[in-house]
Amino acid sequence: MTTDITILTFNAMAVAFIHTVIGPDHYVPFIVMSKARNWSFMRTAMITLACGIGHVASSVILGMAGFAVGASLRHLEWIESFRGGIAAWALIIFGALYAAWGLWRLKRKGPDGHSHDHLIRLHSHDHIHDPKTGAEISLTPWILFAIFVFGPCEPLIPLFIYPAATSGWAGAWLVSAAFAVVTVASMMVLVLAARFGLEWLPARRLARYNHVFAGGTIAIAGLMIQFLGL
Repeated sequence: MTTDITILTFNAMAVAFIHTVIGPDHYVPFIVMSKARNWSFMRTAMITLACGIGHVASSVILGMAGFAVGASLRHLEWIESFRGGIAAWALIIFGALYAAWGLWRLKRKGPDGHSHDHLIRLHSHDHIHDPKTGAEISLTPWILFAIFVFGPCEPLIPLFIYPAATSGWAGAWLVSAAFAVVTVASMMVLVLAARFGLEWLPARRLARYNHVFAGGTIAIAGLMIQFLGL
């Protein structure tokens, strides 16, 4: 491994960490949805892991395909920017719709002052049924996964193209792997640490608003990505 690739690998790891921390879309949706939908820590970790891998893999595939066909870095970065805009709007729309569903859910409280969850689950349309077993399949993790696969890792494209052009595919894969591992690991640490911290908050009185809060927070995160460029 050359000195240039070593330096670039460590730079990729630093960029991955900073990119993840300053981008609320990398962890906020998982934190608030985990709390709102009462996911276990294992389920939260698995969903975050899957979305993180899909998020990074899509940019690696784009970079690999672009380099193979001789696409310019500027062209690939434009594609990533375009994807980023769509992914941000997808977060905004998903968050707004989920918050609206949360408000609708509140209105379905019975006269005894308690939520009739069996009625809510019946009409919430947040799941589908397996045609073979009839088991419920929650749509929320799949929606998040689709958004994250489409969402780009903009810093990864130049980090992939440069070593591919100067040191071959081995250097490109090494840098990409370092970036991917740090990105996904950072996502999981941030999500699980925050999720653990939320368990200690005395917010039982506000629990009925969890879905509204989760949807609103995701929409705000999307707005920050779209208009503040985070």
